[in-house]
Amino acid sequence: MQLHFPSPVCSTSNRASLPFLPLSLSIRRPKIVRCCSINGSEKAQQRRATAYPFSEIEPRWQKHWDENKTFRTPEDIDVAKPKCYILDMFPYPSGAGLHVGHPLGYTATDIISRYKRMKGFNVLHPMGWDAFGLPAEQYAIETGTHPRVTTKRNIERFKAQLKSLGFSYDWDRELSTTEPDYYKWTQWIFLQLLKRGLAYQAEVPVNWCPALGTVLANEEVVDGVSERGGYPVIRKPMRQWILKITAYADRLIEDLETLDWPDSIKEMQRNWIGRSEGAEIEFLVIDSNGSEKQDISLCVYTTRPDTLFGATYLVVAPEHPLLPSLISDEQNELVEQYIELASRKSDLERTELQKEKTGIFSGTYARNPATGEVIPIWVADYVLGGYGTGAIMAVPAHDSRDFDFASKYKLPIINVVRPTSGSFDITGAYADEGIMVNSSNVSAGLDFNGLSNKETASKMIQWLEHTRQGKKKVNYKLRDWLFARQRYWGEPFPVIFLEGTGEMVPLSESDLPLTLPELDDFTPTGTGDPPLSKATSWVKTVDPVSGLPARRETSTMPQWAGSCWYYLRFMDPKNPNALVDSAKERYWGPVDIYVGGAEHSVLHLLYARFWHKVLYDIGIVSTKEPFQCLINQGLILGEVEYTAYKDKEGKLVSVDANDSLSEYSQEKVPPEMATKIGDSYVLKDHPNIKINARAYKMSKSRGNVINPDDVVSEYGADSLRLYEMFMGPLRDSKTWSTGGIEGVHRFLGRTWRLIVGPPLPDGSYRDGTVATDNEPTLEQLRVLHRCIAKVAEEIQETRFNTAISCMMEFINAAYKWKNQPKEVLEVFVLLLSPFAPHMAEELWFRLGNSTSLAYQPFPEAKSEYLKETTVVLPVQINGKTRGTITVEKGCSEEDIFKLALADEKLCKYLNGGKIKKKIYVPGRILNVIVVKQEVARS
Repeated sequence: MQLHFPSPVCSTSNRASLPFLPLSLSIRRPKIVRCCSINGSEKAQQRRATAYPFSEIEPRWQKHWDENKTFRTPEDIDVAKPKCYILDMFPYPSGAGLHVGHPLGYTATDIISRYKRMKGFNVLHPMGWDAFGLPAEQYAIETGTHPRVTTKRNIERFKAQLKSLGFSYDWDRELSTTEPDYYKWTQWIFLQLLKRGLAYQAEVPVNWCPALGTVLANEEVVDGVSERGGYPVIRKPMRQWILKITAYADRLIEDLETLDWPDSIKEMQRNWIGRSEGAEIEFLVIDSNGSEKQDISLCVYTTRPDTLFGATYLVVAPEHPLLPSLISDEQNELVEQYIELASRKSDLERTELQKEKTGIFSGTYARNPATGEVIPIWVADYVLGGYGTGAIMAVPAHDSRDFDFASKYKLPIINVVRPTSGSFDITGAYADEGIMVNSSNVSAGLDFNGLSNKETASKMIQWLEHTRQGKKKVNYKLRDWLFARQRYWGEPFPVIFLEGTGEMVPLSESDLPLTLPELDDFTPTGTGDPPLSKATSWVKTVDPVSGLPARRETSTMPQWAGSCWYYLRFMDPKNPNALVDSAKERYWGPVDIYVGGAEHSVLHLLYARFWHKVLYDIGIVSTKEPFQCLINQGLILGEVEYTAYKDKEGKLVSVDANDSLSEYSQEKVPPEMATKIGDSYVLKDHPNIKINARAYKMSKSRGNVINPDDVVSEYGADSLRLYEMFMGPLRDSKTWSTGGIEGVHRFLGRTWRLIVGPPLPDGSYRDGTVATDNEPTLEQLRVLHRCIAKVAEEIQETRFNTAISCMMEFINAAYKWKNQPKEVLEVFVLLLSPFAPHMAEELWFRLGNSTSLAYQPFPEAKSEYLKETTVVLPVQINGKTRGTITVEKGCSEEDIFKLALADEKLCKYLNGGKIKKKIYVPGRILNVIVVKQEVARS
């Protein structure tokens, strides 16, 4: 396809031959920005000497790609060609915009996308916005600005920043979860869940934040306060919408095996789902007088039914529904106080292994069905009401949490499993396999002593089922998904409730989307009612079928909802009649490469997989999983910060002088005052004083955020892209260094001057390039094709840093050549293009090409140029290796010896001596025996 190309950067020297070109463009350096911490006239001169005109090149090529829709994936494609669907995790468009950590994953997917296009693939590489959520609404509450206005402004900023980095997104497929045309289908999916009994309402204890006026997920609560804003959070029962994700628990585990995901992420999902096999056991409740309570038994779940003889007490969660009937009058006040304290903690805090266990005696007891003995019932917050039955049998001899609790409250500890070798450790719990002891009750017909604990577990379940005191049970840590928020800025639920009866009626699919009403007041009501309850004319409605008065649901869906399925809508974003066209889904699905942060390794990925499986079951999608390959990019940390310590008298203290530095005051050290000696950092002026050197996650509070806009202004987008890939392996965390980006900027400058030539006296550049029409030499072709092979391999393996190193080696080698053949330079520009697309497009055009290189075939390495024709030969003098020489394979012994004599390093060992013998092992080693010649006496 012929495209109109922008004119290249040029000088006025040849304007007569190229009348259509613009006026000469010299390098105009933008002002130095604070975030990069660049100081000194010497560095500024170095940058000018290594510069290239990126500030002119990059905006023009971005405009060209935009106007020509270079990266648009057409609706009608050749389905006979292979496809590659490459997706970044949906970003939330925050008001702060991007920092330099964000482009890391985006650059990686862009490199792969560009590479795949050049390899002949149909590439789908879209971008959109997960734009519903708490931050925009909170900002609206604080400023009175409607969330829609804030969201639109933030999206525009994010989009401009992404475009400034030259990412090859198909912007015609841009989506936002806040658009009614999009969330119509989110609501449609909810209706399908409702039809299949996978969505229901229930009264559940939730993390309620009065200040934010919403329910928070466990992960959004830290130390009893909201992660956002630090507002107090309490546990409170509320009627909520819930999705039955547990119905898919086994499939969510089993299908992980089919995915090309990091093992650590798979394991995190398995642990989150937490499938376990065990038994449910019924314990009869005994009151404080020793009488059995009629019609009340406590059901516990355990994965260790073999240890039932060692159960010395029971523990119920503070929110257990039977707890009110278990509390004695004497303990009522104390238990109520404990329940109140527990309500202020998140589930994560309550189950933290390191925390000290707390609890309170309920005042009642239960009977152990195996021993027949009466054991106390306690209330403790390390047991969760949402896991298992909300009650456990405590076996302190064989569970560490139970052991800590029993030790603290002086409860009995009875060993029932001994190690197969050795003896009991009375200082802790023994949780491994072993042989049963103390596990016999003749009256109950039980005697497991001497059996393995595995065999005992099976026999115990059989006995429990036979006596109707328990049964075998599979359980999951995974809880059903609490799917509602008491907020305005989210998807409305497509249901109504009939007045009087409260019967829930789903909306007809033809009535979708149910759009949000306009509101001026987004503040929480303070009663638990969502802000939507203020839209009375919207809330009050009529059932279109019966004509009865009804009210709408005033909670909204959580932010996770829209991001569960966006990858499907990208396949067919403008379809008004279906979520996705089936033929397009069959071609594009699943996502081939999905890149995002490991912080989304559980919730987003688990929820999206759940929805996808539901859609698979109802025939909407053709694959069992949404994302075939998952890549988690590492973090980019802020620049290293140096900290010195001083005692109360103001004297410097070395960090290795004391194990605890908390008693000393801290003082930040400017980077120029720190230096590294060995493995430690010290003060330049006081090298005996060691200091701390640490890089932190970028955050506003630390003041270490680096804005990519500033970096692009100072160094160019290609330099930023290249540096983020060059910092280290994609999946590793890395530390930002301004010195590092200067290095890759110099590399791009060298590349520019190698092909275009040095700047003219006025700072501008000649037209065209310095490329020649000479036939490449054999050595030039060898260097080129080794680079082709290496870069292609490293892109496919996402080892972008080593691909860049290889291109740097090529440039170093090319600078030694007497001429620069056009045939070689064109191929190298194609190799560079996925990494530095702006410069590559400009050079490609200057080399005489009239179409974009975006769809040019990626170079193929030819095997005849990859064969090694030289060997590095060690040279020994009198049996001691003194150096090496590089020789052609098949080189004669005589020629090899001549090369050794000509080597500057080796000749000093040969001069002044007599060569007695030469030993040459072809291709392996050359050993020269030299004897010193005696000086003749006169």
